[in-house]
Amino acid sequence: MHPALHPAPQPTPSRRRLTAALVAAALGVGATACSTAASSATGTSSSSDDPIQVVAAENFWGSLAAQLGGSHVKVTSIIDNPNADPHDYEPTAADGRTVATARYAVVNGIGYDAWADKLLSANPSSDRTELNVGDLVGVEPGGNPHRWYSPDDVHQVIDRITADYKKIDPGRASYFDARKKTFEDRTLATYDGLISSIRKTYAGTPIGASESIVSPLADGLGLKTLTPGTFLDAISEGTDPTAGDKATIDEQIAEKKIKVYVYNSQNSTPDVQSQVEEAKAEGIPVATVTETLTPAGASFQEWQVRQLREIQQALAEATGK
Repeated sequence: MHPALHPAPQPTPSRRRLTAALVAAALGVGATACSTAASSATGTSSSSDDPIQVVAAENFWGSLAAQLGGSHVKVTSIIDNPNADPHDYEPTAADGRTVATARYAVVNGIGYDAWADKLLSANPSSDRTELNVGDLVGVEPGGNPHRWYSPDDVHQVIDRITADYKKIDPGRASYFDARKKTFEDRTLATYDGLISSIRKTYAGTPIGASESIVSPLADGLGLKTLTPGTFLDAISEGTDPTAGDKATIDEQIAEKKIKVYVYNSQNSTPDVQSQVEEAKAEGIPVATVTETLTPAGASFQEWQVRQLREIQQALAEATGK
């Protein structure tokens, strides 16, 4: 999906296919570890001193899981590198072992991390609780998978993770409730405040976007995305956008029908880069977002707040508000 991350020409649909041999190898290792997964998980549940072993397919969900669980969880995020493409990730044997021994697993779903679903299927365990974000928020395969950019969906995930921790370790229910309250009331206060402020001040403002990753955030902020949906999906999925869509966007920029242009800097295809340059030439402010946590080691809220402030600044520059 991301030519900026993978030195290659314009992305093609083949980049959405996992290498069968590598996947099979990872699944095979996971399967052999299946019998030990159940015993390991059972051992964890019998000891109140042991943290819940958690695996998250992506670090944006892993960051939430770690902060909500505190000292009573140990979270491993498989995608934990800003240069990795979650769509095309090829699981390793170590990933299979991590999944096999996890008591709690968080995957995005909606076709975004199909490799994670395969790892879980290869390691069935009645003692493991699984959260599929797409299933939770009611978005089916084919829908927009970038749910971590939907503020409402983020809060749904927070609710579910806390509820699941309490079921897995009921003796610490009050601890997990307290972690959730502090996280929502204090830790996410700036994040929630920026979303509310942007929505109140700039609702209805027309923007352009590079791909569908921007859409859930634009909806949450009340912004109006003018970019054709077919273009957004094409860039997100690594296929060639149509000449008609590109012409429409060129016109929107040239005639300043959009106030701000928001793009995924980790997926700056030649078409996207051309639009960024056109927007800047026309004096249209440009803001960026990224697919995964940046910089490496940033928390979910640090990452999101930085991006929200950049979008807010771009909107203020464009509208004078």
